[in-house]
Order: sequence, then structure tokens, then C-alpha cells
Amino acid sequence: MAQTLTVLFDDATETRLGALRDSVATAGVPVTEGRPSVALAAASTIPAGTRKALRAELGALFLPDLWFYTLGTFPGEDAVLLLTAVVDAELLAVHSAVHDVLAGKVANPSAYHFPGAWIPHCALTPVLSGEQLTAGFAALRSTSPVRAAVSEVAVLDSRGGEPEVLVSR
Repeated sequence: MAQTLTVLFDDATETRLGALRDSVATAGVPVTEGRPSVALAAASTIPAGTRKALRAELGALFLPDLWFYTLGTFPGEDAVLLLTAVVDAELLAVHSAVHDVLAGKVANPSAYHFPGAWIPHCALTPVLSGEQLTAGFAALRSTSPVRAAVSEVAVLDSRGGEPEVLVSR
């Protein structure tokens, strides 16, 4: 996907999640680069007019903190080590509102992010081998839940450039 509507976190949360990545890296496991985040939606293009509508909708909503509670991985060949967020009514309301705005207005939306299919998560690693997953889990076996304070929601472009912040706290 080329453009992602992404939740970014405050400095304290980034420090905590960075420390978890560091623990995994110390175990010899590769980690993801860049700011920790959670994708709300992804598409090949999120047009300027749709971004304006998203900015208005997000500005009217309460953006809840996220609680990363479960360390896990997605099944299959593209296994990454990740923290999943507790899904509550507030988070689902924001996610649903975002997709109401995006419906029919973006090119090639990602079905992984649709309501009912979306698993809110923060990836700690890129795709890993079985041995690397085992080492990553071992490095984080005593991880406690992380309260992730949302600082902004932005559109990130995988082709480069600065994020376009739509709303900040």
C-alpha cells in the first residue's frame, strides 16, 4: 500500500515501545524502523479532498489512548512480532467513522483494515523466521501492558515525503 492513515504516539509511548524493540534487537532479532504506529486504513491513494473530510471527522471525535496488551504474531509465512491493542467501543467508533469517510473515495483500499477484519497492532519486527520469532518472544516474555497515548493521526506515504498530520492532541 502506498498511503496509510496512521495513529502516532506521544514521546513517552515511543520511548517505551522503543525499549521493547531494543530488547528484541539485543536478542539478535531484526526490528522495525521508524516511529511506532497503528494503521487505521491503507490504500494506494487517499485524495486531498478525502483527507480534508478525514481531518473534519477526526477533529470531532475523541481519540482514545490504546492499550497494547497482547504480544503475538500473525499466522503464516509473513510472521512479524507485534503488540495488539485492546479493542473497545471508543476505538471501534473511531475506526468505523474513518472508514465511513473513506468508503468509495480511495483507490485500492486494503481489506486487512476494513471494519470486522482489522486487528489494531504495532509491529515490533519485520517478517521473521521461526528461530527469530522464538528469540523475540523470549526477549519479551515478561512485557507488561503499554498505555499508548495518541499524539496525532497522519497520512504516511510509503514512497517517501513528510507525513501529513490530519489531527493532533
